[in-house]
Amino acid sequence: MVLLGTLINAALIIAGTLIGRALRNIPEKMKETVMYAIGLAVVVLGLQMGFGSQNFVIVIISLVLGTVLGEWADLDQKLNRFGHWIEVKLGAKESKGSIAQGFVTATLIFVIGAMGVIGALESGLSNEHGVLISKGIIDGFTSIILASTLGIGVMLSAAPVFVYQGLIALFATQISLIIPEAALDLFIAEMSATGGVMIVAIGLNLMGVTKIRVANLLPGILVVALAVTVIYQFNLMP
Repeated sequence: MVLLGTLINAALIIAGTLIGRALRNIPEKMKETVMYAIGLAVVVLGLQMGFGSQNFVIVIISLVLGTVLGEWADLDQKLNRFGHWIEVKLGAKESKGSIAQGFVTATLIFVIGAMGVIGALESGLSNEHGVLISKGIIDGFTSIILASTLGIGVMLSAAPVFVYQGLIALFATQISLIIPEAALDLFIAEMSATGGVMIVAIGLNLMGVTKIRVANLLPGILVVALAVTVIYQFNLMP
């Protein structure tokens, strides 16, 4: 089953959220400290991803141009507005904005990164799901912590994760035929590095150090794809 890994990943996010909500009645002081700990861990994860770049110039250009596009389209506001719309539809009893914050933060953390792309390609090409199952376990534990502080909105991130990884898995064969292996490897490396910088921003936001509109950085991933295409077409591969 091509989508098995993706299904397990989404299910573990949901399970982790439910466990996290069961642990929500912890002292506020402890919640605050836990949030700082999560933020620090997320920053370290982002740095680790960022250091995997083969050409950091691509990362810089992608972030700058992507941010310009994201600010122009105001993606962050649209994503938050969608989260608030979900709150209204669910008749949320949690504090205003908590579902939106949980949804946006968790979605950005779980979607950005190389494991989702690599794992989905593996599922689609060879029906092997080890990478996505491993990612699901990591996402599940992360969702426990996030849900205990950010709320039930974390569960909703399972939907974009399923769609994003599922589509890659379903079209993996076509992707492998269209994109040469060298170009795909470079894209995954630079996408992961660019995403790592975004993950760092998420971690800083969780700690309250900054208020970066991380969703407005997301078009940087598309710029990475364009940059890698240009590099490959003009034989500029490192």
